Formats: sequence, C-alpha cells, structure tokens
Amino acid sequence: MAASELYTKYARIWIPDSDVVWKSAELLKDYKTGDKVLHLRLEDGKDQQYSLDPKTKELPPLRNPDILVGENDLTALSYLHEPAVLHNLKVRFIDSKLIYTYCGIVLVAINPYEQLPIYGEDIINAYSGQNMGDMDPHIFAVAEEAYKQMARDERNQSIIVSGESGAGKTVSAKYAMRYFATVSGSASEANVEERVLASNPIMESIGNAKTTRNDNSSRFGKYIEIGFDKRYRIIGAHMRTYLLEKSRVVFQAEDERNYHIFYQLCASAALPEFKTLRLGNANHFHYTKQGGSPVIDGIDDAKEMANTRRACSLLGISDSCQMGIFQILAAILHLGNVAFTSRDADSCVIPPKHEPLKIFCELMAVEYDQMAHWLCHRKLATATETYIKPISKLQAVNARDALAKHIYARLFSWIVDHVNKALLSTMKQHSFIGVLDIYGFETFEVNSFEQFCINYANEKLQQQFNMHVFKLEQEEYMREQIPWTLIDFYDNQPCINLIEAKLGILDLLDEECKMPKGSDNSWAQKLYNTHLNKTALFEKPRLSNKAFIIQHFADKVEYQCEGFLEKNKDTVYEEQINVLKSSKLKMLPELFQDEKEASPASATPSGRTPLSRAPVKPAKSKVAQTSKEHKKTVGHQFRNSLHLLMETLNATTPHYVRCIKPNDFKLPFMFDEKRTVQQLRACGVLETIRISAAGFPSRWTYQEFFSRYRVLMKQKDVLSDRKQTCKNVLEKLILNKDKYQFGKTKIFFRAGQVAYLEKIRADKLRVACIRIQKTIRGWLMRKKYLRMRKAAITIQRYVRGYQARCLAIFLRRTRAAIIIQKYQRMFSARKHYRRTRGATVVVQSYVRGCLARRKYQKMLRDHKATVVQKHVRGWLARRHFRRARRAIVYLQCCCRRMIAKRQLKALKIEARSVEHYKKLNVGMENKIMQLQRKIDEQTRDSRSLLEKLTALEAAYGSETEKLKNDVERLKMSEEEAKNATNRALSLQEEVAKLRKELHQTQAEKKTIEEQAGAYKQETDQLVLELKEQNSLLKKEKEDLNRHIQEQAREITEVVEKRFLEETKQLDLDLNNERQRYQNLLQEFSRLEERYDDLKDEMQLMMNISKPGQKRRDSTHSNESEYTYSSEITEPDELQMRLEEASERKAPLDMSLFLKLQKRVTELEQEKQWLQEELDRKEEQALKAKAQEERPPMRGAELEYESLKRQELESENKKLKNELNELRKALMEKSAPGVTAPGAPAYQVLLDQMTSVSEELEVRKEEVLILRSQLMSQKEAIQPKNTMTEPTILLEDVQKMKDKGEIAQAYVGLKETNRLLESQLQAQKRSHEAELEALRGEVQSLKEENNRQQQLLAQNLQLPPEARIEASLQHEITRLTNENLTVRKLKKQLKVFAKKIDELEVGHMENISPGQIIDEPIHPVNIPRKEKDFQGMLEYKKEDEPKLIKNLILDLKPRGVAVNLIPGLPAYILFMCVRHADYLNDDQKVRSLLTSTINGIKKVLKKKGDDFETVSFWLSNTCRFLHCLKQYSGEEGFMKHNTPRQNEHCLTNFDLAEYRQVLSDLAIQIYQQLVRVLESILQPMIVSGMLEHETIQGVSGVKPTGLRKRTSSIADEGTYTLDSIVRQLNTFHSIMCQHGMDPELIKQVVKQMFYIIGAVTLNNLLLRKDMCSWSKGMQIRYNVSQLEEWLRDKNLVNSSAKETLEPLIQAAQLLQVKKKTDDDAEAICSMCNALTTAQIVKVLNLYTPVNEFEERVSVSFIRTIQLRLRDRKDSPQLLMDAKHIFPVTFPFNPSSLALETIQIPGSLGLGFITRV
Repeated sequence: MAASELYTKYARIWIPDSDVVWKSAELLKDYKTGDKVLHLRLEDGKDQQYSLDPKTKELPPLRNPDILVGENDLTALSYLHEPAVLHNLKVRFIDSKLIYTYCGIVLVAINPYEQLPIYGEDIINAYSGQNMGDMDPHIFAVAEEAYKQMARDERNQSIIVSGESGAGKTVSAKYAMRYFATVSGSASEANVEERVLASNPIMESIGNAKTTRNDNSSRFGKYIEIGFDKRYRIIGAHMRTYLLEKSRVVFQAEDERNYHIFYQLCASAALPEFKTLRLGNANHFHYTKQGGSPVIDGIDDAKEMANTRRACSLLGISDSCQMGIFQILAAILHLGNVAFTSRDADSCVIPPKHEPLKIFCELMAVEYDQMAHWLCHRKLATATETYIKPISKLQAVNARDALAKHIYARLFSWIVDHVNKALLSTMKQHSFIGVLDIYGFETFEVNSFEQFCINYANEKLQQQFNMHVFKLEQEEYMREQIPWTLIDFYDNQPCINLIEAKLGILDLLDEECKMPKGSDNSWAQKLYNTHLNKTALFEKPRLSNKAFIIQHFADKVEYQCEGFLEKNKDTVYEEQINVLKSSKLKMLPELFQDEKEASPASATPSGRTPLSRAPVKPAKSKVAQTSKEHKKTVGHQFRNSLHLLMETLNATTPHYVRCIKPNDFKLPFMFDEKRTVQQLRACGVLETIRISAAGFPSRWTYQEFFSRYRVLMKQKDVLSDRKQTCKNVLEKLILNKDKYQFGKTKIFFRAGQVAYLEKIRADKLRVACIRIQKTIRGWLMRKKYLRMRKAAITIQRYVRGYQARCLAIFLRRTRAAIIIQKYQRMFSARKHYRRTRGATVVVQSYVRGCLARRKYQKMLRDHKATVVQKHVRGWLARRHFRRARRAIVYLQCCCRRMIAKRQLKALKIEARSVEHYKKLNVGMENKIMQLQRKIDEQTRDSRSLLEKLTALEAAYGSETEKLKNDVERLKMSEEEAKNATNRALSLQEEVAKLRKELHQTQAEKKTIEEQAGAYKQETDQLVLELKEQNSLLKKEKEDLNRHIQEQAREITEVVEKRFLEETKQLDLDLNNERQRYQNLLQEFSRLEERYDDLKDEMQLMMNISKPGQKRRDSTHSNESEYTYSSEITEPDELQMRLEEASERKAPLDMSLFLKLQKRVTELEQEKQWLQEELDRKEEQALKAKAQEERPPMRGAELEYESLKRQELESENKKLKNELNELRKALMEKSAPGVTAPGAPAYQVLLDQMTSVSEELEVRKEEVLILRSQLMSQKEAIQPKNTMTEPTILLEDVQKMKDKGEIAQAYVGLKETNRLLESQLQAQKRSHEAELEALRGEVQSLKEENNRQQQLLAQNLQLPPEARIEASLQHEITRLTNENLTVRKLKKQLKVFAKKIDELEVGHMENISPGQIIDEPIHPVNIPRKEKDFQGMLEYKKEDEPKLIKNLILDLKPRGVAVNLIPGLPAYILFMCVRHADYLNDDQKVRSLLTSTINGIKKVLKKKGDDFETVSFWLSNTCRFLHCLKQYSGEEGFMKHNTPRQNEHCLTNFDLAEYRQVLSDLAIQIYQQLVRVLESILQPMIVSGMLEHETIQGVSGVKPTGLRKRTSSIADEGTYTLDSIVRQLNTFHSIMCQHGMDPELIKQVVKQMFYIIGAVTLNNLLLRKDMCSWSKGMQIRYNVSQLEEWLRDKNLVNSSAKETLEPLIQAAQLLQVKKKTDDDAEAICSMCNALTTAQIVKVLNLYTPVNEFEERVSVSFIRTIQLRLRDRKDSPQLLMDAKHIFPVTFPFNPSSLALETIQIPGSLGLGFITRV
C-alpha cells in the first residue's frame, strides 16, 4: 500500500510546532497527489491549512494508533519517527508514571526528580532470572540481562550509562551495581558487595558537586569493573576515572558548589577531631563561597560526612589516613584564602605571617617561608644558568589555583587507588561486568576545553553504539535469512578524524603547547589554516577570531579558544611541588611520587584475567614525569585513556542506558518537549530509531501474527501450517511485496505496515462490534419494550378490572331498575294491550273477512281473465308462427336449391369414390345423434312444464285451505277477547287491595330499620373505641418488645464484637510471636548450615593435603528400592545387589509377587488365629476332663488332630521355603527372559500358585475336621444316663440274678438301642449332608479347574509380562474369594466354641470329685503359644549407628510410602525409645533421640531439594512428635487412647524438652518443604497464570519491539495452568501417601496458593502488557480452576482461597468500569485486599489491547488516590513472595496398636527384636 493512500479523511498526523516541537492534527479531507495544502483540524478544535514543501513535497509524519501509544519498546511503534518517540515517552512518563522505556537495545531512563518505590529488594527479586522482554523496562532488567549473558555466553559485559548532567546517570549506575551485589552475593565472607556499594558515597563526596542542572552531578567519568568468580559471585571490583573537572576546585559559577567533601568538612568542623583543621562556615572560604549556594535543600552535609567516613572505614582506609585526607582538603580551603599584594606590575608579595598560609603550612607540615617564597616566584632554567624570577599578582593567583587543583587531583587519584586496593580480590577473576558512568553530550553558551573533551568522548561512544546497532540488525536479518540491503547510517568517523588524527585539533593543540610562545590565538589561526574550507565539519564563527565550530553528531558546538592551552598543559611549578614533597606529613609525599611507582587508577589489577572473545589490552603505564614541564598533555592522556576504554568496550557485550532530563527546573514529572528532543537527538536514540525504520522495524513470529490477525482470515484460509497461512493472508492484504519479508521464524514489516494491518483489523472488528451492538441493543430494547408492555398490560388489567367492576355495579343497578320498570310497564301495557287487542280483534275479524272476500273475488276474476288471455295469445302466436315459418322455409328452399346446384357437380365427382360414402355415412350418423339430442331436450322441457303446473295447482289448494283456517281462528279470538275483558276487571280490583297492604308493610319496615340503624351505630361506636384502645396497647407492647430486643441485640453485638476483636488480636499476637519464633528458627538453621559448610570446607582443605585419601559418601546405601514383608530373613549385601538387579529387570513381576505374598501372609495369620483359638478350647476341655477316663476312640481322634496340626505346620514351613526358593530363583536369573514361559522364575511362580491352591484345600479339610471334632465333643458331653460304658454293662449282666432284673435290663437295652438308632440316623443324615456339600465343592472345583485351563490358554497367547500379570491377578482374586469362605467358617467356629463352653460348664456341675480323680490322663500334643508382644523393640547400644543408617540415612521414601504403613520409621523409633524407657536407661534415650534428630538433618541437608524426601521426613517427624505426646502419660493426650495404648505410655522419662526440639525440627523441615515447592512452582506460575491463554482467542497479541516478550502462545515446553494443577496434584498425592496430617496438608496448600497469588500479582504489577481487560478475564478463569481443585481435594476450608484474594481483586480491577465517581467508589470498596500503591499501579499500567477499550484517565486515578488517602496500609508495592505463614502441628493421635506393627526385612533391621 502506498504511503500517500494512508492520508485519508480523519487520519491523524504530526505537524511541527514552535512550542511543543510536534503537534497532533486530523485531516479534514483525503490527500490527493499534487495537493499543495493539507486541510487540518487541531486537537483544540481550530482548523488550519498546512502547506507542503514545494521542493520535497514531503508529507508530515503519521500518528500511530492509540493502541500502540505507551508501548514498552519504541521499536514496537508502527510509525518510527521523532514525534512518535516523543509522544510515547510523554504518555508513559506523565500518564503512567513510568520512567523507563526500551528503544531497541537502549534503555531510556527519564529522571523523575522524585523518589519512587521501584528499587526495593522485592523488585530486585522479581526481576531476577527473568528475560529482558518479559518484564516492564527497568534498570534491573538491563542488569539482569548483562548478568545472564555473562553466565550464558561466558563473555564480559558492559553497561554504558550516559546523559546530560542531572539526567540521573550516577543513580542508574548505582542501582545497577546494587542489583549485582544483591543477586550474586559475595564469594567470601568479606562482604565484597557491601564494599562495592560503599565506594559510591566516597566517590560522590570527592567527585560530585552541585550544578545549575543537578544537585549531585558527577564531575568525572568512571568505569567500574565488577569481578565475578566461576560461580558468578562478586569477588571484587576495579574503578577507572576519566577527566576530573579540576577547575571546579578553584572556581564555581553562580548557584553552583564545589565538591561535596569541602562542605561536609565545614559542616563537621565542630567535631573534636576536626578542631585542628581550623575550619568554619563554608562562606569563610574563597573556594566554597563563589557560587553563593553553600547549602542544598534536603541534604544534611554533616550526616553525609558521617556516611563518607563510615564508607572509608568499610573500605579499609584507616582513621589516620582519613585524617590525613581531611587535613589535605582543609589545607586546600585555606590555600584558597591566601591573598597577594602587588609591589609593581611584575611582582607581588604575601603579607607577613599571613594566617591562611600559616594554617596551610601547618596542616601540610611544610616550611612557611619556602611556600610563601615560591608562591610569588618561579625558577627559570636556560642552557647555561638558572635564575629566579618574580611573578605578577595575576600569575601568582593562577599558580596558587593550579597548585590547589593539582593537589586535589593527586588526592583524588590516591583515593581511587586505595578504593581499588580495597576492592581487589585475592581470588582469580573469571569474568566482569563493567558499568560506565560518563558525561553526555554538552553544549553551553561558552564551551571550553572540558566540553571539547566530553564531546570527543561522546563521539567515540556514539560511533561504537552505531556500529553495535548496525551489527545487531545485520545479524538479525542474516539469522532469519532475509535479503540484506545496506542501511545508510550516520558515520561520525570524519568528526573523530578531525579531532584525533594527524594534524587534527588535539595534535595541533599539543604542538602549540610545546611552543615557547604558544598562545590560544596562534593555535586558533593554525586551526583555521589547516581545516577551514577543507572539511565541512569545521567552521569559523563570523564575528570571532578566537573560536571555532565543530559539527558533532548531535549538534553544532562553538568552542572558545581562550584557556585551551593552559588547561591542556595543566602547568604546576616544580618548586612548589618540591616544597610539598619535603613535607613531614607522611601521606603528602605519597601523592607526588613518580607515576611509575604509583598504582595508576586505570591499570589492570594483578590476578585479573579478562574472559572475552577479543583480548583486553592492559592500561599502558604512563611515562614518568621529568623534572621539566615536558610531560604528556591532558588531551594526550585523555585520548589514550579513551582508546583504552573503547578497546575494553569492544571486547565486551555492551548494554546501553540513556538518561534523559525532562526539565531544567528539577520539577517532578514535568515534561519539557524541547529539552527532551534535544537530548534524544544527542544521545543517539533517534539514530537507533532511524536505523530500525530504514529496514524492517516491525517483527512478528508466525504464531503471534496468526493469533493477532486471525480475524482477517476466512475459515478456508486457515491451514495446519501456520507459516503458509500467514504468507497467503499477507499476499492478499498487502499487495506490495517489498513492504514485508518472510524469515525463518518471523515476518518483517516496513514502517507503517503494522498500522495498516491494525487499521484493517480495527475496521473489521468495528463492523463486528456494530453488529453485536445492534443485536444486543435490539435485544435490550425489545426486552425493555416487553417489560414496559407487560407493565402496561398489568396496569390496564387492573384499571379495566376496576372499570368493569364499576360497570358491573352500574349494569346491575340499571338492570334492577329496568326489571322494575319492565314489570310496571308490562302491567300497564298488558292492561292496555288486552283492551286494545280485544277491540282490534273484533275490528280485524270484520275487516279481514271483508278483505278476504274481496281478494277472493279479485283472484277469481284474474284467473278467468288469464285463461282468456292465454287462449287469445296462443292463437295469435301460432298464427304469427305459421306465417313466419312458411316464409322462412320458402327462403331456405331457394337458398338451399341454389347451394345444392353449385355443389352437385362436386358431389357427383366425389360420389364415385369410397371416401365419399364414408363421409356421407359419417354425416348421417351426426345428424341422427343431433336429432336424438333434440328429442331428449324437448322431452325434458315438457316434463318440467308438467311439474310446474302440478306445483301451481298444489299452491293454489294450500292457499285456499289457509284462508279457511284464518277465518275460523278470527272467530275464536273474538270470543276469547270478551272473556279476557271480564277477567281484567276482576284483576284490577285485586291489585288495588294488594297495593294498600304493601304501603302498610313498608311503613312498618321503615320503623324497624330506623331502630336497627340506631342500635348498630351505637354498637359500631363501642367497637371502634375498643379497637383503638387495643391497638394502642399492642403498639406500646411492640415498642417495648422492640426496645428490649434492640438493647439485647446491641449488647450482644458489642460483646461479640469485643470478643471477636480480642480473639483476633490474640490470634494476631500469637501468629506474630509464632512467626518471630519460626524466623529465628530459620535463621538458626541457616547459621547451622553455614557452620556445617565451613566445617566441610575446613575438612576439605585438610583432605586436600592428603592426596591418597578419597572422600566417600556416608549416606551410600545398597538397599533395594522396594521393601518386602517381615517373612524374609535379612539378606546379605550380595543378595541385596541381586535383588536390586532383578527388580530393575522385572519390576512388574516383583510388584505382583509382593501382592500375592501379602495375601498368603494374611491367610497364614488367619490360620494361626484359628489354631490358637482351637488350642485354647482344647486346653479348657483338658483341664475340665483331667481325671475323666476317656474312650480309646477319643484318644485316637486327639492324636489324629495333633498329627494333623503338625502336618499343617510342616506345610506352612514348606510354603515359606518355596517362597524363598522363588526369590532366589528370581535373583539368580537376571536375564531378560526371566519372565518368559518355561523360564525358571515362571515355573517357580506356577509351582507357587499350585502350592497355594493345595494349601487352601488343606485348610478346607482342616476346617471340616475341626467341625467334626466339635460335633464329637458335643456328643461326648451328653448326660451319662443316656448311654453306658460297655465294660460296666457286662459286669452288671453278670451280677443280675433274677428275671425281674433281666427284664428290666432288657427294656433298658431296647431303649438304648432305639436311642442309638436315632443318633445313628441323625449322624447318617449329617454325613449325607456333608457328602452332598463335598460333592458340590468337587463340582465347583471342577468348574474352577476348567476356568483355570481356559485362563491359562488365554494367558499363553499374551506377552510374558501381561501373561504373568493376568495369572497372578486371577490367583489373588481366587484366594480372596476363598478367604471369605474361611472367614465364614471362622464365624461358625466361634458359635460352636461358645456352645462348647456352655456345655462344659453344665458338665462340670454334674461330675463328682471322685470321678475326676479316677479318670486316667492321656498324653496330648500341646502346640507352642505365640508371644504377647508389648509394642517395644530391643536393640543393642552398639547397633544404634546401624539403626540410624538403615532407618534414616539409607531409607528411600518411595518404597516405604508405597508398600508399608505411613509413618513406619517414626513408630519403629518410638518403640525403641519405649524399650529404653522401660529399661530406665536415660543415656540410651538421650543418645537415640539425638542421633535421630541429627540423622534427619543430615538426610535433609543431602537431599534437601527433593520434595518427596522432605515431605516424607516432615510426616515422620510429626508422627514421632505425636507418638511422644500420645504416650507421654499426660491426661490431655491419654484421653484419645484405647486402654491398651495407655498401658504403653512412657513410665520413667519426661521427654517434653525433646518434644520441643522435635517441634523446632519439624518447623525447619516445613520451611525447607516450602522452599522446595516454591523452587518447583516458581518457573510455572508466570507462564501458567499470566502468559498462557487458557481461554483461547480472548486476548490478542499486541505488537512488540526488538525486546520480544515470551510468547503467550503455548509452545512445546512452556508451562500452562494444567502444568500447575498437575504439580499441585503431585504434591498432594505425595503428602497423602506419606500419611501427612490433614491439617498440615492444609497449611502447605495455603502456602502454595499464597506463593502462586503473590508471584502472579507481583509480575502483573511489573508488566504493562498484562494489565488489560482480557487478561483480567484469563486470571479470573485460572483462579476459578484453582478453586475447583480445592473443592475436588476437599481443601476449601484450608484458607487457601483467601490468599488469592489480592490477585482476584486485581483481576476484577482490570475488568470493572473506570470512568465515573461511582466507579471510583466501587473500586475503593471492592479492592480492600490491595494496597493503595497497588491499586494506583494497576490503573496506571492498564493498557487497552483493542481500540474499543479506553485508557484510564489521570483525573480518575487522582480521584482514587484522594478516596484512599485515609487508608492506612503498607506503602510497599509488591507482595512478599518469600513470606512463610507460621506453621502449627495440631495433635493427631494414632489408632494403630504398637504391638501389631511388623518390621519388614527390607529395612535391614534384623538386629532389632520385638519384646
């Protein structure tokens, strides 16, 4: 698109203006090629015509869209030119109060003349580690970029700070050094960073002074190299100084001061140590009173003096040296007061015993006479002789001033040397960052030698800057592989050649200084002769022969030649120096020693090895001064030092800071456009803009371009390849391909093209917005209309209802009246009607009769006349018809005959043919049909006529009949009328009677109604009075109740409020106290770690001297990653290694095997419990039947039971052996095929499954046997009278002698047989039932076998790993199901055991003592009973290190958390403590607890950055602490225990002190946990919460400049909100796996959310591009996702959401309306969690992303500030992201019984035994 096409109506442009440099205007009509005038309208509403230059016809520059105004980077502007840069800086400085702006690689810093809260340590931490483009412009961002590039590229860096005096160069350099000192820290304990910062007060006091432009102007240039070691920590620094302004020592202009140190001395003159200096007020000294402004507002010189002395002490300058410095400085002041008296024109003299000179000599320890003599004389040496010559007064004054300047310059150099010595590092320097604080381009009304040198230095720096910018542009184009075209930029090499080349200005100046009679005038003439008219950069003023003009890169400067030679020679008389060298003051001769012996300020210190790609040449040592005055001139020295500086800068990567002075009045936030433009031109910012604008200044990545201009694309244009999509769209939007280029990763645009694209985008969005607005407004208006219509209908309904009710009443009344009227009128009308009717009927009868007769006669006559007429008319018609027919027939015959004759011939011809006959026949047929049709029609007509005739006859008959009936009816009516007349007369009489009675009744009714009305009135009156009294009483009651309730409510509110306030205050005090305590703990842990580090360093240093020794890791462990159950014996070291190898090869098999093994263990425990229960019951039965004789069969059963138990025990051992064999097989076979079918491990697993199945069958059999035993016991305990022993029966039979006894025995035997038979039948039935059950089990086993075979067949088709997984899972499921069967049988066993107890009790009551004694005792096998564990663990004292090593140092948290109970190490340690307490061994308790605490600290020190480790030991430490509380024996803790747990309480020792130590340790671990999770979350927060677009398409990407921001488009590897949520899930799951207390988890979550909120808000406050409406929506959505996470994890009541409240309010602040006072009030009430500074900062940073959004006005921000001025909150801008909430550990008792805890063999604690 052509540039001229952009100059359309309403386009905004910039036009030159004399007052504000550039003024904005708007085109009133389109510009057409050839127009000479532009019609404009200014912002104030005035119209103006702007004339174009007729020669160039150059159009005025276009104005950028409002959306681009206020950008962080000036190169992001679409139109790059001077007015755009000026306007952008002004908007940022005035409206947004932002003093920093990027301009490509340059940071533009505008002096605010006000202290801003943007340099605190929190801001430093916020910028640390960030990319330069990711944060808002800041000096810290430049410093961070330099620090990062130094570490990344291993190349030295330089920060070049330049600008006018008063622009803030020194402050910027100071803040850069402060950043390095804070971020990097020092490599030693010598506090190098403090000493680097301490050099600033010293250098400011001796090198800074007040000028008309700046109260603290640096009058020298300095380059500070800050050295770093290999870990990039500060180890030292070195300073070089350039061109100290010595003339200021002896002369100051009006409203200026000398160097600060002189005024600081005068302000501190009253100090005792300064009494000997004989100082006084600054106005007493010539050198300090010339400017007339000895005091600076707001500066206390005495306080500054104290700071200077403190800094000197910190830098190692002793008190004696400090006093020597102050002595020399005071002597300079006194020297300035030395006066001269003229003796004649060529000589002068000092008055005798001159007080100032006397004080000077005393302070300098020199002879008074010598100094007085040489101040007034000088020595001249010729080839043959030397003589002394007096000098004039003027020369003497100049010599005095030269001496003062020289002394001060030497003192300045000495101090710089000592500062460098103090900052010199003994360590080897790896790299450095240089900070150059140098004067900017200067031009005054009178410019002398100092301005010439300053501008010369700026020419060199500008050349280096231009080359660097040009080089970066070229590298960017080459990197993106786009065509590179040479950009024309200003090269100031000719100007530099004019100054420094051979026969240049400096060369001619040095040559003139060597001339004996050289003067300024002769030097000026040489300049004119050499350069005038030979170079365009050198000019001669028209009205002066003692000046010259140089065209610098910034402006033309006129230099006055007067004083050039003197300042360049810097002449000091040698005799005066010799006097000073002979001083008795120790320090003074050091100042004037030869420069070869001195350490020059610009020399490279020893041990410095600059690391750079180009070598840095060391500073050249200056040639020693000769005894003559032929030394190097100031210009020559300055040129050499400048060359050295440029070599250093060229060997480093430069970073540029350009300081701008906004106004000359030092007013805060006042912007003078003229002064700013002048400095922008001088500092090279506009040159950077020009170079950028000449190429492709606007650069977008393909993804950013697609995201921004997606609205300009159609759906069909969007391809999967973003690059090709962008190319296709650009070719359609911009037809001129020269306006853009496609690089590898970016699209490059010419100036103005982005504005054109923004215009197209804005137009499209505007159309879309209009459509949306149209629809929404239509919807709103329709909604409003429907609401109004509904309201109107409602009103109409009620009104019409009322009207309808009124109408109904009216209609009812009208109807009633009408009804009354109707009946009254009816009666009168009926009476009149009847009378009239009667008469009428009579008259009618006669009249109708007469009329009827007349009608009949008439009808008769008419009928007859009709008949006559019919016949006459018929005859006439027939006669006429016949005549007409005959005539017509005759005519037809004639015509037809004639026609027939004509056709006869043709017919005769045709008659011969067959066709003729056919046609003839056809015609005949048609005629026949026509005739037939006519006949039919005539038939129908005749039929219709007959019907009509019949109808007429019927009508006539009916009419006749009707007339007859009427006549009869009239006769009857006449009779009725007569009868009715008679009845009416009688009715009238009755009505008269009734009317009379009605009048009487009405009179009575009226009387009764009057009486009732009076009574009703009296009653109503009485009721009204009662109601009034009742209402008054109710009202009084309600008032009293309300008053009582209000009083009660007020009292309750006051009490509650007071209680809440007191509670809140107590909580606050408690939290503050807890916070202070935990901070002290944190500091203590830090010092402890420092102490350990120092110890390690000392140990390391000691070990270095022993090269034969190697350091071993004390925490090395061979323990397997997985842990196993306690069934495994302790393995040796080789076996553990084999286990590790096998686990690494087949982790899946081992995990499944562990699950199977765990299930087997549970089954064995259940079996053991059943056996114990059976043993207990058997023992009770044996005790009950100890003396009872048992049958042989019973003893055999018991023997069988004992054998069965032994068999089960052997089977159990066999199972254990098989498990061990399985492990050994898995360990021995480490080949990859270990899991394949047929492999040993696979075969062992199958064998193991088979053995488990067999074991289950054995258990089933055992349960059945136990059941049969119980049944047999039940039968055996039946009463003895029901069954006799066989031996007794035989004896009784033998004793029976008589038949009666035999018969009785026979009967008893029969009964016995019946009983036995019944019992046998019952037993048979039970056996049959059992047999059926066994058959069912066999069937189920068969089915199970079939399923197993099917499963095996399926598994053989799977891969080996999946095959084993499936088979083992199936086995586990089967065993679990069968285990349920065992549990059911166990319940049945309990029931049977209960019945046995009951039967045994009854049986023991029936057995006599004699029977018990006589019964023989049979031997039984009594099984071994398990021990009753006491919840204690015993270990030997010498095994304590091994316990700590295996349980703490070598323990891997992951295996413990996955396989064992949470907090197992804590339980084991406490059980060991319990045993030591049981033994009452205080030494063992103390040693164990101390070793435990130290072991935990060692683990955390080694693995302190592993979240899982820290979380594991925090959980275990808290559990250990809770165990010590739970079993302490204190009542407050014991109430939560079970009785068994209370038996386990400690009995001998009170470990309350150790509980406090453990609590402190837990606090330290918690703080370490917070630091770990903060380090993990920190890189995710900004990207996930701010930069990533969670809601795609809401926020558009704005154009960015050279400092590309981190793209908000989610690329691979960038963090998103999902990354944060996943990390939170990981943290939460790890803490839950470790069994951490829920309350502690809530505190951790609260801390995590605080970190997320604080970091997000801090970045939001430091990033202008993030403060937009759409970003507020993104933030609120992200916060809602975090809140959803809290709800999912049931952590809503953890107070985590409250920590996000400042971030939520900031997001709401970005989205709310910001225009009116109501909006301001709403904002103030809404943002109660934000400070005033934060609210104002967000409003200042608010940036519209689209043109439809509006910026926040300055007046609105001031309104907010006024409303919030009474709010008392912190002035701090950023939240403290490092803040850690005080942690508490609420008591959480454990329900786990200590005696049930098993110790896994994998822990390697076989030396511990359970007690």
